[in-house]
Amino acid sequence: MTESRFFRLPPLVAAIVAAALQTAVIGYVVESRASILRNGADIRLKTMPVDPRDLLRGDYVTLSYPISTIPKSIVTGAVPQSGARVRLDVRVRPGADGLWTATEASFAGLAPQEGSVVLRTQPFEIYSSVDGELPDTLFVQYGIERYYVPEGEGRALENARNAEELEIEARVARDGTPQIARLILKGEPVYEEPLY
Repeated sequence: MTESRFFRLPPLVAAIVAAALQTAVIGYVVESRASILRNGADIRLKTMPVDPRDLLRGDYVTLSYPISTIPKSIVTGAVPQSGARVRLDVRVRPGADGLWTATEASFAGLAPQEGSVVLRTQPFEIYSSVDGELPDTLFVQYGIERYYVPEGEGRALENARNAEELEIEARVARDGTPQIARLILKGEPVYEEPLY
């Protein structure tokens, strides 16, 4: 009878390998966010009031945007099967006031165009009617609906958001992923997101 032998790492080497892997994963997450802030396209969005029951939970402010409400009239291309989990590409363009608004959306993707930026929504389930028609409005999220602030400083931002005096500047990666770069209160930057 032969005894099988497995290659075993000494405990110290195994701990070093595990620590290196964890550090690499954390570094990747941090660098991917920083890459968007360094190299992404700049857009500026107005925030909207949020139902008071969803106000500050802990140390973050809940944000909502006009571009989160997509009218059926701007959606182009084929509609996915009802119940499918999908993403929507949303083209935004700047208005005369410097704020960006949604002008086109598609489930199949949108090609780059001069003077516009394409955002990609978070995955959501699509529900269409029996004849394949979309609802009149799609409600989407982009992953920028929450902003963390120092403890105790959220109330003033909530009040400004509810008074429609709060805006954000975001940077958008080439794949459509947005990242909040700064909060703007009454036209003045109040919080700037550090790269690291």
